[in-house]
Amino acid sequence: MGGSMAQLRIAMAQMNAAVGDLEGNTEKILKALQRAKRIGVDIVTFPELMLSGCPPQDLLWNAGFLADSRRMLDRIVEESEGLTVIGGCVNQQSEALYNAAVILHDGCVLGVQRKAHLANCGLFDESRYFQAGAEAQPLYLIRDLCIGVMIGEEIQAPEGPLLVQALNGANLIVHVAASPYYAGEPAFRERLLAARAVESGVTLASTNMIGGQDQLIFSGAAVIVNPQGTVLARGRLFEEDLVIADLDVQDLTDSKLRHPGCRGPVPEMSMENIPRCRLICAEPADAGRALLPLHERPLLPANPKDLYAGRSAQERNLKELYDALTLGLRDYVRKNGFTQVVLGLSGGIDSALVAALAVDALGPDHVLGVLMPGPYSSQGSIDDALALVEHLKIAHRIIAITPIYDVFLEQLAAAFEGCPPNVAEENIQARCRGVVLMGIANKFGSLTLTTGNKSEVSVGYATLYGDMAGGLGVISDLPKTKVYALARYRNQVAGYDLIPAKSLDKPPSAELRENQKDSDSLPDYQVLDAILSAYLDEHKCVPEIVELGYEPKLVSEIIRRVDRSEYKRQQAAPGLKVSTAAFGLDRRLPMTNSYRCT
Repeated sequence: MGGSMAQLRIAMAQMNAAVGDLEGNTEKILKALQRAKRIGVDIVTFPELMLSGCPPQDLLWNAGFLADSRRMLDRIVEESEGLTVIGGCVNQQSEALYNAAVILHDGCVLGVQRKAHLANCGLFDESRYFQAGAEAQPLYLIRDLCIGVMIGEEIQAPEGPLLVQALNGANLIVHVAASPYYAGEPAFRERLLAARAVESGVTLASTNMIGGQDQLIFSGAAVIVNPQGTVLARGRLFEEDLVIADLDVQDLTDSKLRHPGCRGPVPEMSMENIPRCRLICAEPADAGRALLPLHERPLLPANPKDLYAGRSAQERNLKELYDALTLGLRDYVRKNGFTQVVLGLSGGIDSALVAALAVDALGPDHVLGVLMPGPYSSQGSIDDALALVEHLKIAHRIIAITPIYDVFLEQLAAAFEGCPPNVAEENIQARCRGVVLMGIANKFGSLTLTTGNKSEVSVGYATLYGDMAGGLGVISDLPKTKVYALARYRNQVAGYDLIPAKSLDKPPSAELRENQKDSDSLPDYQVLDAILSAYLDEHKCVPEIVELGYEPKLVSEIIRRVDRSEYKRQQAAPGLKVSTAAFGLDRRLPMTNSYRCT
């Protein structure tokens, strides 16, 4: 494009907010506003619940928390002089709370937008805390543009607030979001936003949270999409970013002429019964001070970041998943005040992958690996664990559990008299290891990482107070087949066998009895993961899964084991969510449950 034209410079600040850190979150917001002023930005947008972090949960019932939030917001209002600022916050009216977006203009509060469509899934039980806002929220006339504001899931409803705002004349929709990550979520969200932009004939600017919060991970990837579905700007994945874009004002206003109202279907709705949006016009805080004009300067070229340049589809998916786990681990450790993590190293693939993730998240100086050989540990497993330690350059200790285990057996001999060895003796070994790891963690103030994968956790192939003991389940939402894929991906990135090839190639084993292999108790992991996916992700029952080609007896046994292991999972360490069927968040079942899927 040549020449000069009226333009709107927008900055989308995808920030890593820590829940409850009102001071720290406010400082991040203020720094973003100061930077925006230096580069001549007109509008700055932030994610949903930028001040409190997301989700704040029962902090919302703390009067002091709400009062401190309002005090922090006052600081942001003052810093908004010379800018328009739109971001998510908690809004209180009498006793009612709203998930809201505040619209600030030139040092004043121009308006408050209240979320109409509340999220009620996983940790987002918003109706527990918030009242729903009205379907027809105000539009804002700012710098000759009619701007609508949407929050979170509202964008998903084709007949919701987006339609209402588009039909009421919005030229630009600012969407503030805190969309939790799952595998494939960023691409799905971008497709959804593009579809909504095309349907409504309005440019959408969506700002998403990034960072880890307990089990949740937020991916960022802020995006601007025009009414043709073209991405004009895109933020980084899993990183804080200030995404700058120049929008042609004439193009934004002309889009309503090219696409009047809405291009999508409007079922059961005519112009006569469309809710009317109140129009709020921006005025200067001081009547004697003129508003900053739109900048006259050449447009920056539309150049959205290619988040996956030069990678195959499989590499993209694996990189995204690996980066998500790395971010979730890093933030869980740091936001909870830990500097060191400790984990057991068995020589197997699960602990090897978790160790690699920990090193990438925190650095090798912050990771301690503990080898705990027992009576059935092979020399090969010890060698593989030591090779991993050398490759990752982490500190390690070797603490044999056999002497501890022997004392337990001696003390339990009378109670076990006349009973042949069974799983009890195996679990005692696992619990000895749990005691060692938790003892080290307590002594040095470290966080213990558990290394169980979703396949094992699903069917209860794990020991309470043993290998399940710890503060964070790093890969507990990752099936075993994905564990192998991510380990190979990490080696590919390294350019050598960072994770020892033997850990990848040997048959997996808990090594709790002589010549034990996982295949003694479980089917091949390819088969197990396929059946688990059908049951957990797709909610299929036995006959439907059998129709996929699996043995009825095997399917029934796997489902029985999943159902019977609920009590274990509810006592497990919190795990990072990377699927749409994470235990405890997406899939919530009673521990005492007599129903069986048949």
